[in-house]
Amino acid sequence: MGALPRERDYHDVADPERALKYAIQHIEGDRVEIIEGVIEQMPPTWGHERAITRIRRQLDPRLIELDCEPGSGNLDLPGSANWYVPDLAVVPSRLVDDGGALLPDQTLLIVEVTSDSNGDTDRVVKRRRYAEYGAPLYLLVDRQERACTLYSVPGPLGYTRADGPYPFGTAVQLPEPFGLALETGDF
Repeated sequence: MGALPRERDYHDVADPERALKYAIQHIEGDRVEIIEGVIEQMPPTWGHERAITRIRRQLDPRLIELDCEPGSGNLDLPGSANWYVPDLAVVPSRLVDDGGALLPDQTLLIVEVTSDSNGDTDRVVKRRRYAEYGAPLYLLVDRQERACTLYSVPGPLGYTRADGPYPFGTAVQLPEPFGLALETGDF
């Protein structure tokens, strides 16, 4: 009789954070995130995507001038069990490559659109983490509350400035480098 196969002991993984983040990058599917150590798959809905499309269309002319890229690429939050795929992030073109994740402080703007299943995550957890990791602007499009809030001036305890909530239909002023009023009527 042969020896029984030994159960693997994953406790001796040198860097569990790195192993977990590597693993989720290889999960099949649309959007896979780690939120406070929990792996979540987030397939977007049509209403969700409509809001992002409306925002991108308004930003596009300014992004060309700024030489920036809009997208929903991976954002790493080193030293934590978090790996986010924002609904929309704006980053300088020079930082975009095929190599991997960026950090929140490398973005110019992060946008999250709430869904029934993840509204509190976007309102509380991600808002706190994006501020902690230095994302300069965080736009929360809250579809359940039908309002937008722009958070700025990040710090280790959260954003120190909140503009809003503004009901859908009210323009949200994005500060420089954008310098534009974002129309929210079609969200």
